[in-house]
Parts: sequence; structure tokens; C-alpha cells
Amino acid sequence: MPSLIDIRRRVRAVKSTQQITKAMKMVSSSKLRRAQERILRSRPYAKEMLRVFNHLATRTENATHPLLNDDPLAARTLLIVITADRGLCGSFNTNVVKSAIQFTIDQPKSPDGRDVAMALVGRKGRDFFMRRGFDVLYEEVGIFQNVKWSHAQSIATTAIKEFLGPDISSVYLVYNEFRSAISQRVVIEKLLPIPRLRAEDIDSGASARQAPDVSASAAVDYLFEPDPQQLLNTLLPMHVAVQIQRALLESAAAEHAARMQSMDSATRNAKEMVDRLTLYMNKVRQAAITREIIEVVSGAQAT
Repeated sequence: MPSLIDIRRRVRAVKSTQQITKAMKMVSSSKLRRAQERILRSRPYAKEMLRVFNHLATRTENATHPLLNDDPLAARTLLIVITADRGLCGSFNTNVVKSAIQFTIDQPKSPDGRDVAMALVGRKGRDFFMRRGFDVLYEEVGIFQNVKWSHAQSIATTAIKEFLGPDISSVYLVYNEFRSAISQRVVIEKLLPIPRLRAEDIDSGASARQAPDVSASAAVDYLFEPDPQQLLNTLLPMHVAVQIQRALLESAAAEHAARMQSMDSATRNAKEMVDRLTLYMNKVRQAAITREIIEVVSGAQAT
């Protein structure tokens, strides 16, 4: 049976941990509010931009652009994996890593077995995949303290460069999408090539992506100024960067939400542990007092 000193020392240690987890919860809660505001501002722009480009690419049959074309000769896929730089956020990183691994398993196998290349954003994903020998073409860490437009541009530049090369035929994103303070979900979405909508999708107002809501005016023919080809050449690279920035902001907000929820659970668990240890300590102390009383009474009776 442990001594009272050992139990008191353990209670103090658990209380110190409880104070840390409570402080981390409050910090994550404060950061979540700011991150949530940023993602709520960026979503409408990114979704509308994706909708416009889907219809622009579909309506301009004579316009061609490398970022719109599938390359049947290239068999490899570039997967951009977005994880956090830090842990203590529950299953946030694990879910993304599992989805990325499952994605690589589901891809058609090439003769050399290296059919998926990785672009890793976030220290946790980088450490995991690099230790296991995955083909990593790009890595970026330390950006989630303050996600900037330049970060998205850097990642987009790499993705476009690899896509326009001879080896990569498609680019996908995998990340945690922020839904609420208690809910996040892993999303795998195609970034390149930008899909062309089918005619029936345009008439029904459907989008190539699940998230954007397409208005009833989607079936209307457009007049473009300047010509569609110039628009594609100028705006498509920016569109890729916008979608990547949205994914980074989604992941940042989801990380804060996951950490807040995880630290809240840890704080409650620490409180329950302190209560159990305090009860046990009182029982040990009572048993020691009872034993001493018995010894005193036995000694008095013996005399």
C-alpha cells in the first residue's frame, strides 16, 4: 500500500496537469474563434470561384489549358496531406494519416509500386510518412501559427509544377474540414485537373464538388471579356492557390476545435482522478489512524 506522502505527491502532480490542460483548452478556444472567423470569410469566395471555373471550363469547348487536361500517359498521383504541427488534439492527425494511407492503397498499382507521391504540410504528417519511406516531393512545416496567402501560393506552385511535368496526372487534397467546435471530418478532394461538368449537371445546377451551392442561373450562357483562354491563363493558377488556402484554413480551425475538445476531456479526466485519489488517500489515512488507536488501546489494556 502506498504511503500518504506518495499519494499526496501524485494528487499534486495530477492537479498540475489539470491546470495545464485547462489552460490549453482556453488558449485553443480563443484561437478557434479567430480561425473560425477566417474560414467563414474564405469559404464563400473559394466555393464561388470553384463554381465559376467549373462552368467556364465546360462552356468554353475551344479553350484549352494544361490545368484542365487529363494526361493518360502519366500514371502517378500527387497527394497533398495536411496535418498539424503539434499533437494533443485527439485523433485529428491520425484520421488524416489513415485516410491518406487508404488512398494510396486504393490507387491502381504501377509496375514500380510508386504510384502516389506525397506533398506533406504539417510536422506530424511529415514525420510519419518520411519515416516509412514514402515518396515525398514537398514538405512544409510551421505555417499554422499564422496561415498566409504566401504559404498557399508556395504549395500551389509546387502542385502545378508537378502536374505539368511528365509524371503526375492528378493532384488530390486530404485534410480535416471544420464543421463545428465538436465536429470535423476528413475530406479527400480532387484539385487538378479541374473537372469539366457534364451537360446534364449544368442543366440541373449540380457542381463538380459537393460543397458549393450552385444557383439556378448556372445554365445561363455567358459572354466573356477578355476571351476565355486569357481568363484561364490568368486565373487558373490563382484558383488552385485559393482552394489550397481554404484547405489550410479549414485544417487550422479543425485543429483548434479538436485540441479544445481533447483538452476539455483531459481536464475532466484529471478531476475524476483527483477525486478518486483523494478518496483513496482519506481511506489510507483513516486506516492509519484506526491502527494507531488500536495500538494505544491494546497497550493500555496490557498495562
